[in-house]
Amino acid sequence: MEKQRNPWAWIPTLYIAEGLPNVVVMTVAVVMYMQMGMTDTDIALYTGWLGLPWVIKPIWSPFVDLYKTKRWWVLAMQLLLGSSLAGVAFTLNAPFWFQGTMAFFFLMAFSSATHDIAADGYYMLALNDHEQVWFVGIRNTFYRLAVIFGNGVLIPVAGMLQLVFRNQVAFTWSLVFFGLAGLFLAIWLYHCYIMPKADADAPHKTSASEVARGVLTAFRTFFTKLPPKEMMYALLFLLFYRFPEALLTKMSVTFLMRPNSAGGLGMSPQEFGLASGTVGVIGLTLGGILGGMLAGRDGFKRWLWPMVCAITLPDVVYVYMSYAMPSNLLLISSCLFIEQFGYGLGFTALTLYMLYFAKGSFQTSHYAFCTAISYLGLMLPGMVSGYLKDAMGYRSFFLMVMALCAITFVVAALIKVDPEFGKKKQE
Repeated sequence: MEKQRNPWAWIPTLYIAEGLPNVVVMTVAVVMYMQMGMTDTDIALYTGWLGLPWVIKPIWSPFVDLYKTKRWWVLAMQLLLGSSLAGVAFTLNAPFWFQGTMAFFFLMAFSSATHDIAADGYYMLALNDHEQVWFVGIRNTFYRLAVIFGNGVLIPVAGMLQLVFRNQVAFTWSLVFFGLAGLFLAIWLYHCYIMPKADADAPHKTSASEVARGVLTAFRTFFTKLPPKEMMYALLFLLFYRFPEALLTKMSVTFLMRPNSAGGLGMSPQEFGLASGTVGVIGLTLGGILGGMLAGRDGFKRWLWPMVCAITLPDVVYVYMSYAMPSNLLLISSCLFIEQFGYGLGFTALTLYMLYFAKGSFQTSHYAFCTAISYLGLMLPGMVSGYLKDAMGYRSFFLMVMALCAITFVVAALIKVDPEFGKKKQE
C-alpha cells in the first residue's frame, strides 16, 4: 500500500456510505412521496422501479473490475451520490418536482449499486484474509447503523422540521436532502484522504472483449449448474421465497403513517423513526445474527423450515394491527420487532442457499446472479402492492399476504440442500 491505514479508519464510513443511499431510495423516498400527496398505487409502482439498478448490476460489474481502480470508483460514486442528493433537494420545490426527484433518485440508485460493487471489491483487495473475516461483522453493523440513521433519524428530523415550518412538506424535505448532500460531500473528502491505495487495487490488463466472453461464460454456466428440473426449482426459490415480504415492504410503511381515516395507524414521523427505524432494525439485526449462529452450529438444512416459518408467520402482526388499530407505541414497536426479527432469521435461509448454489467455478459471478434474481423477486411484487392495497384496503391486503405465505413453503419444499452444508466441522 502507498500508506498503511488502520482499517477502523475507513471501514465504518465506507459501509455507512453503502447503506445510506439504499435506505433513502427504498424507505425515505416512500415516506416523502406519501407526504407529498401521492397514492399508494403510484408510490409502489414508481419507487419499485428504483430497485432496477440492483437487479441488473451484474451486467456492468465486470467493467468496474476492468477500468480504473476500486478506490477510484468508490470516490467517484460517492461524489455522484452527493450530487444526486443535492439534485433531489433542488427539484423538490419546482413545478416538475416528481419528474425531477425521480430522475435524481434513479441516478442515486445507479450510483449506489455501482458503489456496492466497488466498495466490496476494495474491501477484499485492501485487507488480508484474516482482516476480511474479522471485519465482516463490523461492516455489516455499520451498514445496519446507516439503515437506522435513515429510518430512525432522517424521517423524524423531517417531521420536526415540519412542525417548525408549519407543515411545508416540500421545503422541509429539501432541507433534509441538502443536509444529506453535505454529509456525502464530507464522506467523499474524508475518504479521498483516508482510504489507502492498495497495491492489489490496480486496473486489470484484460481486454473488454475478454471480459465480455467471461461474463457470457459465467452466465451460461449459471443456468447449467443443475439438471433442468432442479434448476427450475432453484430459480423459483430465489424468485418467490420473499414473495409475501415483497408485497409488505412498502405498504407496511404507508400503513403505519397514513391517518386512521385512510385505514392507517397515523404514526408521526418521530414515532415511525423509533418503532420501525430503530426497534424494527434492531430486531432484524438480532434475527440475522441468530440465524447465522444456528446454521453454523447445526447446518443449513436443519434450520431451513424454522427459518421459513420465521419469515412468514410473524406477518400476522399486520393483520392484528389492521383490526386492533393500536395507538400504544410500545405495542406497535413490539409487533414490528417480532416481524423484523422473524424476517432477519428467515432471510438467513436465502443467503445460505445462494452461497450453497454458487459454490464452484465462477462463484462470485454466480452469487451476483443469485442476488439479482432474488432482488427481481422483491421488486416486481412490490411495484403492484400499492394497486392491490388500494383496491382491497389494508385489512384484506394483509389477509391476502398471509394466504400467499404458502408460496414460500412450496418453493422451500422444492430445493435440495446437502445436510452437511454450513455445519461446523468436528476437529
